[in-house]
Amino acid sequence: MSGLRNNRDYRLLWTGQVVSEAGFSTTMIAFPLVVLAITGSGVQSGLVVGAVAIAQLAAGLPAGAFADRWSRKRIMLGCEAAQAIAAAVLVLALWSDVAGVGLLVAVAVVMGVCRALFEPAEEASLPLLVKPEEVPSAVSLNAARTSAGQLSGTALGGFLFSFGRFVPFVFDIVAHLFAFVSLWFVRLPVRRATASRPPAHLGREIAEGLGWVWRQPRLRVTTFCVVSLNLFFSAYYLVIIVLANGRGMPSGEIGVMAAMLGAGGVLGALAAPVLYRKVSPYLLIAGVFWALTVLTPLAIFVHSGYLMGLLFAGIAFLPPAANTAIGTYQLLNTPDELRGRLGGVLGVTGGLAAAFGPALGGWLVEALPGSAAVLACAGAIAVVTVFTTFNPTLRGLPATSEPLEAEPTGK
Repeated sequence: MSGLRNNRDYRLLWTGQVVSEAGFSTTMIAFPLVVLAITGSGVQSGLVVGAVAIAQLAAGLPAGAFADRWSRKRIMLGCEAAQAIAAAVLVLALWSDVAGVGLLVAVAVVMGVCRALFEPAEEASLPLLVKPEEVPSAVSLNAARTSAGQLSGTALGGFLFSFGRFVPFVFDIVAHLFAFVSLWFVRLPVRRATASRPPAHLGREIAEGLGWVWRQPRLRVTTFCVVSLNLFFSAYYLVIIVLANGRGMPSGEIGVMAAMLGAGGVLGALAAPVLYRKVSPYLLIAGVFWALTVLTPLAIFVHSGYLMGLLFAGIAFLPPAANTAIGTYQLLNTPDELRGRLGGVLGVTGGLAAAFGPALGGWLVEALPGSAAVLACAGAIAVVTVFTTFNPTLRGLPATSEPLEAEPTGK
């Protein structure tokens, strides 16, 4: 990663975003606490937190098209500024004791839309900021950044809330302003004009992005792998938490389990570039799924929260390597004029998996005894493992970037 350490622009982007991620995670912890303090309603707390995810999903596909149509740096700067302004409005309302659920929902929607816009713009910019051989390291470091920001922000949110309802949002303002300034100094290369025609209708541009992903077998299969991994892992996580609670594990041990899950993800993201250089993408993806197939059923036999935390850490250590292989292939083999829309498609499919995963886990623990629910998740992962092992398209995934034959995006 020495090349990235010497890459001034990537360092600025990465540093700003790890702080921004911490600010966002702080806000996500503070939102339900504020709503409970104002209304005492758990339902309304869920409404505010859910508004972020709903807005992000609704804006995902258009956001990808905008990332291909507009200046990506300006999109990212606008998102950081908008989030800082929204948090400032909320701070003033809380300070004046006039904040209501409606305002909290509006701020949550702004944050969800900004995340939907920012992510494809940033992902599409990576191949312009770093050398092709450094893309795997950049992809994995971005994953580590997200995990580190979530860990620190989650811990900080509750602590800051104890000093006042508005204090976590003050930190969020500072975080987004810091990220804005960092982004301002990033020298993102000017993109070459990809077509002489004016921008198409937004719906047509979105359809082009969806069509691109669907027509490329390797993009289609690797996207399925990522969605499956996110869906079943998020379901498995909820099943284990319910199982641990049912076995009478203290809440402190359950908290340690969650922290070790996050720590395993950070370490896995840091190790992912090394694994990517030593193992072919196909073996890396299939190997991760096989390891998860073996490890996930072990939770049935673990009754200690600390041992379960170690199991969680081991499980979380693995997916970043597969995600790095998949993300690198997808970025390097998608034309620049379509990378934003690729990011929009991946953001929406990943968001749907993250939303449906806990719902699936909740249904499993209601319908099945704890151990059977664990085995159901493990069985589903095993089915995907067999698919990845014998899928000819995935087996043909090249070890190095191999350009795809792009179909024209305009008629």
